[in-house]
Amino acid sequence: MHRFYCPDIATTLTLGEEDSKHCVKVLRMAEGDTIEVVDGNGNLYTCRITMAHPKRCAVEVLDRQVLPPHWGHRIVLGVAPTKNLDRIEWLVEKCVEMGVDRIIPLRCHNSERTVLKTERLRKIMVAAMKQSLKATLPQLDEMTPVAQVLAEPFDGTRCIAYCDEQLPREQRHTLAGVYQPGKDIMVLIGPEGDFSTDEVQTAVAGGFVPVTLGESRLRTETAGMMSVAAIHALDSKREV
Repeated sequence: MHRFYCPDIATTLTLGEEDSKHCVKVLRMAEGDTIEVVDGNGNLYTCRITMAHPKRCAVEVLDRQVLPPHWGHRIVLGVAPTKNLDRIEWLVEKCVEMGVDRIIPLRCHNSERTVLKTERLRKIMVAAMKQSLKATLPQLDEMTPVAQVLAEPFDGTRCIAYCDEQLPREQRHTLAGVYQPGKDIMVLIGPEGDFSTDEVQTAVAGGFVPVTLGESRLRTETAGMMSVAAIHALDSKREV
């Protein structure tokens, strides 16, 4: 069954213009056909098309299911956007597919990208949510200074991954060794030039746990995806 996204479907009973066009003109769906609609807040609606208009496709709701995130806790990824925009778009898409609650684009001392237009990223997130059969759209923050995130209260484990060789390597733990499966977690990934020494020291002083993601030097987007994948893998092991 084809799935669409409309955050206010329960009140408007009408798909947005873009989804209406895709439904009626591209997929050639007609009155009486059944579709699925998610609102991004964890609700999945089974709907019947009542007016197949290419700009405002109207529906009636036949059924509603609540589909909370399957991992059952908060996963927050803070990551400095890469200079190459395609890489951060790829990262956001894959993290939404795997499952994440919030993505924070970080502005750091060594950031090569300090401005980020989030409109396209949100569209990618919506597509990834639908493709992976989820009903909850993760929160996407605007570009945020890393100092602001370091000072933000968070009731869970907070980790910062870095490669800075000037800082004692023995201080770092593995992500698997720090993470408690099923518990809220925030992981920060720095820019291509890494976090500055001051940023790491401030994070550690504020309660962030310094972590390593292995012996290889990873690209920013690889480190971000690896972090989220590792969290889900550890959660799966707990459930066995």
